[in-house]
Amino acid sequence: MELLLERDDDEPLDDHFQDECGVFGIYDHPEAAKLVYLGLYALQHRGQESAGIVSVEERIFMSHRDRGLVADVFHRPDLDRLKGDMSIGHVRYSTAGGSINSNNRQPIVVDTAQGGMAMAHNGNLVNAVTLRRQLERRGSIFQSTMDTEVIVHLTAISQRSNFIERLIEALHQLQGAYALVAMNERTVIGVRDPAGFRPLVLGRVGEKGYVLSSETCALNLIEAEFVRDIQPGEMVVIGPEGVSSFYPFPKRGKHLCIFEYIYFARPDSTIDGINVYEARKRIGAALFKDHPVEADVVVPVPDSGVPAALGFAQAADIPFELGIIRNHYVGRTFIEPQQSIRHFGVKIKLNPNRAILAGKRVVLVDDSIVRGTTSRKIVQMVRAAGAAEVHVRISSPPTTHPCFYGIDTPTRNELLAANHTVEQMREYITADSLAFLTLPGLYHAVNSATANGYCDACFSGDYPVAFPQHPEPVQLTLLKET
Repeated sequence: MELLLERDDDEPLDDHFQDECGVFGIYDHPEAAKLVYLGLYALQHRGQESAGIVSVEERIFMSHRDRGLVADVFHRPDLDRLKGDMSIGHVRYSTAGGSINSNNRQPIVVDTAQGGMAMAHNGNLVNAVTLRRQLERRGSIFQSTMDTEVIVHLTAISQRSNFIERLIEALHQLQGAYALVAMNERTVIGVRDPAGFRPLVLGRVGEKGYVLSSETCALNLIEAEFVRDIQPGEMVVIGPEGVSSFYPFPKRGKHLCIFEYIYFARPDSTIDGINVYEARKRIGAALFKDHPVEADVVVPVPDSGVPAALGFAQAADIPFELGIIRNHYVGRTFIEPQQSIRHFGVKIKLNPNRAILAGKRVVLVDDSIVRGTTSRKIVQMVRAAGAAEVHVRISSPPTTHPCFYGIDTPTRNELLAANHTVEQMREYITADSLAFLTLPGLYHAVNSATANGYCDACFSGDYPVAFPQHPEPVQLTLLKET
C-alpha cells in the first residue's frame, strides 16, 4: 500500500505539533529582567527558535533578543544591561521561515508619539493578512512577518487618550488566538483572547511584585505565588495603582486548546485548576479503557508519552518500563551524515532498551501521530530490538485537521489521519495494532462531560473562530539579518 512518501532528508527529529511561544512578565521587582530570564527558562518547551527580554527604566527601553535557546541567548552582561523593575520576555517556536529574519524575535519594542511600548504574543490571528494590508495602505511599514507587529501598529495609530484604551481598540479588531503581555513606561499588561485559546496566569513575587506567565511551572522556579488564571477576554493592568481587571470584549464561549493537556504544557503546570500531569495519567487510563490489549510491558515514547503510559499501565496492571531511552542533548542544529547512514535522525534521539523489549509484547504509548513517519521508525526500531509484538496506543484522537490558532501544523494533506483509515495507518507504521483515544474519553480525563470549554478543531474540524478559506500569501521585503 502506498500511503505517504518518506522524507528522510528533511524530516524533523520531533514529528509533533509545536506551540509557537511562551510569554512572561514581571512588575515591580529590582531584578525584573533576571526573573524573566528564569521564567523563560521554565517555558523553554514552548519555543526553542529564539528568545528575548525587554526592560524599562526611567522611560528608556532596553532589549536583548537572539536566535537560540534561552541559555545561549543570554549571558550575565546581557542581563546586567537590562535594568529596571519592569520586564517582559518571550520564547518562540516559529512557523515557516520565521526564524530566518532577525526582526521576527520578540518582544517587539517601538517608540510612538505617545511614548515607548513593548509587546510579546502567543497565538495566531486569522485575520492578520487583512489587517496588515489595511495598515500598509495607511502607510504602516512592517519589518517582520509576525502577527504581533500587526497588534503593535494598530495600537500605535489609535487616537485614544491613553495606552490601555489604544490597546483595547487594537484588540477589538483581532480575530484568533492570543495570550499577550505588553508594557509601556508605567505598566505591565496581560490579555487573554475572548475564547481563551492560550493559557495565561497571574502570580505574586517578592514583597510587592507581580508576575504574568504562560504556565504555572515558571512561577515555581522564581518562588512566586500563584494568584489565579487570567480569564478568557480579560485584561489585567499592573501599575502604580495596583492590579486592575477589565473585560473589554463581548463574551463568547471559552475554547482552551485541548492540546495543552495532551502535549504542549509542562506536566508540572496547572491550567484552569487542572494539573497537567494528573490529567495525562487519567488520559492514559481512559486510553486503556477504550482500547485494552494483552501485553507484557507498557513503554512510553519519551518524554511526552510518559504520564499517559503510566496511567495506561496502572489501569491495565501491566508493568511500566522505559523501553526507549531519550538522548536529551540533541539540539536543533544536529547535522545528519550523508546517505551512507539512513534514518539517523530518530536513532540519535531515541534508543531502544533491548533488555526490556526483547521477546515482549509491547504497548507503545505516544501522544499523537502527525505525519506518521517518526512513528513508523520508532515501531521498526522497537521491533528490531526483539519485541515480539508492538501495539501502538495514542493518547489523543486522530489528528485530522490543521490548526489556525497558533500551532505549527502541517497542511491537511500531510496529516496521516486526515487521509487514511486507522487500519491503513496501522499498516503504514507497521504496528500489530493501533488505537486512538476517543473524544469522550479525552474529555472525561480533563473532568469535562463535553467539549464545552475547549477547542478540539484538530480532531473534530469544528473551528470556533472563523478563518479565511484561502488566505493569500503576504509578499514582504524583509531586512537582512545581522
